[in-house]
Amino acid sequence: PPPPPPPFFQAEDGIRDRRKSLVGSEMCIRDRDTRTGGEITVMKGHTWDVTSCAFSPDGRTLASADWDGTIRMWEASNGVLLNTLKGHTGNVKSCAFSPDGRTLASTSYDHTIRLWEASNGALLNTLEGHTDSVLSCAFSPDGRTLASTSIDHTVRLWDARASIKIAILTGHTRDVPTCAFSPNGRTLASASDDKTVRLWDARSGAEIAVLTGHTGNIKSCAFSPDGQTLASGSNDKTVRLWDTRTGEQIAVMKGHTENVPACAFSPDGHTLASASWDNTVRLWDAHTGGEIAMLTGHTEMVNSCAFSPNGRTLASASYDNTVRLWDSHSRQETAILRGHTSEVTSCAFSPDG
Repeated sequence: PPPPPPPFFQAEDGIRDRRKSLVGSEMCIRDRDTRTGGEITVMKGHTWDVTSCAFSPDGRTLASADWDGTIRMWEASNGVLLNTLKGHTGNVKSCAFSPDGRTLASTSYDHTIRLWEASNGALLNTLEGHTDSVLSCAFSPDGRTLASTSIDHTVRLWDARASIKIAILTGHTRDVPTCAFSPNGRTLASASDDKTVRLWDARSGAEIAVLTGHTGNIKSCAFSPDGQTLASGSNDKTVRLWDTRTGEQIAVMKGHTENVPACAFSPDGHTLASASWDNTVRLWDAHTGGEIAMLTGHTEMVNSCAFSPNGRTLASASYDNTVRLWDSHSRQETAILRGHTSEVTSCAFSPDG
């Protein structure tokens, strides 16, 4: 059997017709109603751990990546399996829909990115060039560019429509776990185990800035809604804020006592949430870096956190097999979502919350 997956998981939820959150772990995906905490759908069929999932922009289809090398496409409303996409020759690490929902991208330990026709699961193209496992991918907001990150220390930009390489972004000296486009699509940020975040011109691939200060591997990065601030979470137990226009460090948020694998801005950009392996979620003032609150209740490592679109609710996913919902204003726990029989590695809200 393939080796167990590393403790990373990424998810997106684009379903629009119900208020719900998506959580995943073990060999299934569970869909939750965030108002009642009730389970809507359990999607079973995976033969190994689910490493990534993404809803199509119209919310009708869910794609989920499996450590067995396949991607499954599901009817989001009822959990019916539509297609099983086969072609990768290694574990599939992540998947993402294009903004128009027509294309699905998947990354794999076979060193490739594959593009699939979302409507029928047909393979469109295989993007080759990385010399080691591809860890993540992200479409630009306009859908024209695809970025991919790899263990080979590089980030690559691809023309998502022509399926050709635009640029190889070099500079990182260790694995690059993740990347993110700015809201306007002009800047790409990449976070690396070399303890740096790099900012790139998303069109030319030119390096804009190297953000230094972290003393441990960086596992997450996120742009503020206005694109002027970048947050990064690290194994050095800190969260840092950066000015994306100057590359200067704005604040160092200290308080966590273990790794910080995830961070997320509230929709209004005023609050930053961070999830930590110290079993807590912390809320910070996104402008000053001051700590607002520490949310306790999880009994194991917290892997992921996400704000609802209106910013009133925060969800957190943990190795204690639960997702917890919190009122972001009162900082009180409002629900515990149970049902998973193994660690929950990600959570995401639908656009309607």
